[in-house]
Amino acid sequence: MLDGSATRSAEDDQALRVAQVHWNDADPIGKLTRKLGPGPFELVCLFVSPRADFHALNGAAKGAFGRADVFACTTAGEIGATGYEEGQIIAIGFPSTLFSVDALVIDGLDAINDREVIDRLMQRRLRLSMEASDMTHEFAFLLVDGLSLQEENIASVLASAMGPMPLFGGSTGDGTNFDTTWLSYNGQVRQNAALLALVRSRCPVQVFSVDHFEPTDIRMVVTRAAPDHRTVLEINAEPAATEYARLLGKDLAQLDTGTFAAHPLVVRLGHSHHVRSIRKVGEDGSLLFFSAINEGMVLTLAETQDMAHHLENALQNLGRDGAPTQILGCDCLLRRLEAEQFQQTRALSQILSRHRVTGFNTYGEQHGALHVNQTLTGVAFYPPDQD
Repeated sequence: MLDGSATRSAEDDQALRVAQVHWNDADPIGKLTRKLGPGPFELVCLFVSPRADFHALNGAAKGAFGRADVFACTTAGEIGATGYEEGQIIAIGFPSTLFSVDALVIDGLDAINDREVIDRLMQRRLRLSMEASDMTHEFAFLLVDGLSLQEENIASVLASAMGPMPLFGGSTGDGTNFDTTWLSYNGQVRQNAALLALVRSRCPVQVFSVDHFEPTDIRMVVTRAAPDHRTVLEINAEPAATEYARLLGKDLAQLDTGTFAAHPLVVRLGHSHHVRSIRKVGEDGSLLFFSAINEGMVLTLAETQDMAHHLENALQNLGRDGAPTQILGCDCLLRRLEAEQFQQTRALSQILSRHRVTGFNTYGEQHGALHVNQTLTGVAFYPPDQD
């Protein structure tokens, strides 16, 4: 506790404790606990490079952070001290002096009982608000299996129970392999699951989501699809990949991850456009997407704005009434790939580092009831309320 004559430092105002180690460190958990400090913590999140031994890491993490709940997930890249990083294990601690957290796991995403989940969350959110009534700021943080194909449903269900509590999160990753992703709750590794933290804080917060695209006048209609597999078979009654390539003025052979990142499709929802990113071309000429897709959906080709300029402006706008001390971010893998394609990785890394963004690259992001792609979605933390 500071006395009236003490001078506050920048570290005094920071909400989170942050640490990182290389994936093959001999004692990653031991080093992370020392770097985070003694706590106590309400919650510790571990964003883990897919190069690491996820099961061994989580075995070592049991009890290492005191009474804190521990979330862990594999990533499609990490955001650390120098911005975009590879091969890191990032740890974020939520100190008990500034946060109260109710953490829970939702298993079996492909067979959840919506009503049961909603009732459970409403009860726990009410209990948290009563137990932490002196903490007046709140948000919910979601980690969800990025290969489950269930992100849209779980985001929609959870948002129904959140009331005024803003929800954001990210889908777990596996680098650019798209093979296997993992989550862990208090050392127990799982798949086809989601982890949810209901958070109240003494720190003002702002949940946000930004992208750098503008819709063009080029539109197309999904005329045949397999929604359960997020697959489009035909666009404008033509083979999907062939028609997409034609509208771009490219050959079918030129379609790759870089092309998809630079030429996304967006769908209009209400007064906003949201990206529906393409994952890959199927062997049958179909297009596999990262988000829900349905027959009859009208897609619009989008064009990119300068990523670095847009990101700088977006993060500066979070500080119009005072700069955030830290930002926890879920940044889509496709943004990172686009930055690499256009030689902007260094510029974006410098911006992320300067604005103290920490987090991971995802296979998709959740914002409210929506599952989206190619966004930076997160929460900004501001200096804590003073007694």
